Parts: sequence; C-alpha cells; structure tokens
Amino acid sequence: MTFASLAENKQTNHLTNRLTNMNSHTTLRRREKVSRDKAVQEMMKDIKIDEFLESHGYKTVTGVDEAGRGPLAGPVVAAAVIIPDNVTIDGLDDSKKLSAEMREALFTEIAERELPVSIGIIDNKTIDQLNILRASLMAMRRSVCGLKPKPQCCLVDGSFEIPNLSMAQMSIVGGDSLHPAIMAASIVAKVTRDRIMRQYDEIYPQFSFAEHVGYPTEKHLKELKKHGPTSIHRRSFKPVAEALERVGVCATGKIVLSRTTLVTN
Repeated sequence: MTFASLAENKQTNHLTNRLTNMNSHTTLRRREKVSRDKAVQEMMKDIKIDEFLESHGYKTVTGVDEAGRGPLAGPVVAAAVIIPDNVTIDGLDDSKKLSAEMREALFTEIAERELPVSIGIIDNKTIDQLNILRASLMAMRRSVCGLKPKPQCCLVDGSFEIPNLSMAQMSIVGGDSLHPAIMAASIVAKVTRDRIMRQYDEIYPQFSFAEHVGYPTEKHLKELKKHGPTSIHRRSFKPVAEALERVGVCATGKIVLSRTTLVTN
C-alpha cells in the first residue's frame, strides 16, 4: 500500500491527516499517539515510512529502542541508530527474535560500518528513584541527544513518546519488527546491556548474570532467595523488595525489625 492509496482510503485517512501535519515540533502529537490506534499499527506493516517522511522534509531519521525494562537487576539501556539511505544491513530484525550469535554479528557490522549510533544507560538506583518507565524514556532521550548528526525525526519503539525532545517523533508499537533503524537500535541496546551483565557476572559469581542477564527466571529467583540482593538489584521491584525484607532491609535501604518470632523455653 502506498501513501497515495492510503490517503484515498476513508478508513485510514485520519492517519495521513496526522502525519501530514509535520511542520512543527508538535507534530505526531504527544497526546494523540498514532501508536494507540491498533488499526494504524497493522497498516504500518505496508507503509513506506521513510518515503513519506522524506517527502515532507524529514531526511535524517533515527530509530530508538531500549533493553532491560523487565529485569530485577542491572541498568536499562537505550540506543538510537541512523541508517543512511545508501546502507543496507541484511538480517536485521527485532533483537528478541534473533539468537545471541546473530545479534553479536549484526552489532559488529553496525559498528564496522560506522553508522551514527548513540547509547543511553540508566542505572538501577535511578530506576528505583524514577520508576522503570520514566527511566527507560530518560535512557532513550539520552541516546537521541547524543546522536551526531542530529536527527530530524525519531521513530520510537513502543506506545510512549520521549518527553522533552525538541524534534518530531512517532511511537510505533512493534516498531522493532517494522523499521530497520528501530531493529538496529534494539540490537545495539540488547547487546550492550548483555555485555554489561556479563561483566557483573564476574563481580557477583554467586549470580548467573551472564545467563539470565537479570531477568526473573526461576534460577535467578532461587539465587536471590539464597544470597540476597546485590548492589545492582532494583529494590523497587517486588521480588527484590521481598528478598530485602527477609534479611531485614526495606526497599529504601533502612534496617527493619525482623519478623522472626522468638520462642523461649
């Protein structure tokens, strides 16, 4: 489906009306996210997004994605990647659909081809202070702001747009399966975070961080119960808070009275 035929379709005309209002930073409006419309998301699979954006003056477009919202430990990492028109990278896909070996290979190719890439990292303490959603959006903003050249438009994976960003943006649910730049960003973010967690595996050998990279797997939960949380665990996450409570520390780090009942003879 082309944008010309899309405009002629009464059912989808509201999408082009939104997208054509892209002459200011209020375009792709924050309060009326395109991503909230499920019908629009289905249509995205057939739309030539880059062709349409370029026809409206947006030539430098970046894809943005994050990795690490679900884990109980470690940072959340976001990446922003620009893929120039003359560059094609075979094998790009949502990082979750790729093997670790394929992700590493694509990460290496992205680096060797010197594509514009920027990474934002937010640690576990900041996650606990802000909450994981705000921390993820902060990581995304850092990644975009660090890009050179500066993009004119951001394609953001997910249903939320990045706050306080002075450029046009579009949030796309499932964007890491729809647009190459978002796919590349998802791979860069995932590989970067996995490498960080492998380093933590050496610091905390009692935890299998190289294996589960902080996600709440059965093995991780058993390790957490046995050894208690480390300094990189997210205290605001329920399993970690419960583990802290068992050892007499609340989520804020304060010592609390043990609940153990004393039995006297």
